[in-house]
Amino acid sequence: MPETAGMNPKMNVYFNNVKKWKEEFNKLRTIALGCGLSETLKWRWPCYTLEESNIVLIHGFKEHCDLLFFKGALLKDPKGILVKPGENTQASRQMRFTSVREVTDREAVAKAYIREAMAVEKAGLKVELKKDTELKFPEELKKKLAESPALKKAFYALTPGRQRAYNFYFSEAKQSKTREARIEKCAEKILEGKGFLE
Repeated sequence: MPETAGMNPKMNVYFNNVKKWKEEFNKLRTIALGCGLSETLKWRWPCYTLEESNIVLIHGFKEHCDLLFFKGALLKDPKGILVKPGENTQASRQMRFTSVREVTDREAVAKAYIREAMAVEKAGLKVELKKDTELKFPEELKKKLAESPALKKAFYALTPGRQRAYNFYFSEAKQSKTREARIEKCAEKILEGKGFLE
């Protein structure tokens, strides 16, 4: 692809090595860069920023790939196409795609949503987040925190964002056994005061 202002040439290796959703990712990259955003790699995914503020992420899953808008809850969404990634998600929203044709057909809509997300960021708007006490913690986490006062103290000493990240990771598992295993696996990091992605 021809170089654009915000393009990060180091990201070419990433896009050349994408296995699933390769064409879709490259088309979404062109769309994001065409809106004047800068690209980088965050959380193992291509991330598009405006003056170092995250605007949108290209994400891939088994059934779909998507543009994840960091402040998607603030977008008007006149087409009604934005989806909450999970039940505990507060700010972000996904625009999902299942084929390169779908990306191409919805290019104008994607650009309009990206431009709106950029305007939201420029205006300094913030998503009003629920207090962490309002988050719905899985029973397995409640039980583990009740059993271990040290873990409970360490968990509640984490920043609200770190608590949300762990809660999201634990809650997205469909089976109780998996939730328990995830909590067990992360316990040491929590006790060390580290976030999920650290």
